[in-house]
Amino acid sequence: MPIMLAPESHADGRFDERLGVWFRIPPEKGIAPRPAVFLDRDGVIIEDPGYLCRPSDLILIPGAAEWIAHANRQNVPVVVVTNQAGIALGYYGWREFLAVENALRSRLAAAGAAVDAVFACPYHPNGLEPWAHPAHPARKPRPGMLCAAAELMNLDLKSSWIVGDKHVDLLAGQAAGLRGGLHVLTGHGVAQRPLVSAWRPEGFEVRTGDSICDAFPLIDLRKLSGC
Repeated sequence: MPIMLAPESHADGRFDERLGVWFRIPPEKGIAPRPAVFLDRDGVIIEDPGYLCRPSDLILIPGAAEWIAHANRQNVPVVVVTNQAGIALGYYGWREFLAVENALRSRLAAAGAAVDAVFACPYHPNGLEPWAHPAHPARKPRPGMLCAAAELMNLDLKSSWIVGDKHVDLLAGQAAGLRGGLHVLTGHGVAQRPLVSAWRPEGFEVRTGDSICDAFPLIDLRKLSGC
């Protein structure tokens, strides 16, 4: 079955069948690999009401725009990686997803902030065709979106971090070979914290915080690694 997207999806972003993700990235790849901070979207940048599909329901989490603006000033790439099960399950389509994305971009711009790239995976084990897949490599906790970002943007994954409210976000970071991850209590974070706290991965640093506001040190850690 052919993959059908809303016409707007090709305006400044596109779906790549090989990667299995929709993405919007900078027009030019970086000359030298550099670390990035990957952010889950719902529950980290914006409140997660469940299958968000209306711009009117978009609520920025306090401090999110300020953190992103600070990362922008430090020239740290901010990359959003988001599972979009709502598309797979038929709750909304690409047109609604893009409406929310564009609203978020406008809200961030009004605060002097901008994400550098967005990657969205629409596959789900219980999805409708063509989005049904038992374990798509791009769907977190698998690392496909992060690896695609590294390939397309020339990112240094081993020095990068991920911020998420779910265990699967950090699992994706570990699978991609990131330096570490920050788990926050916003979104689904409270329910997920015991699972994250009991996790003891090797070679992947796990940090915990209340919200994205606790991600400011992740930018400073770049200096410690000589980046």
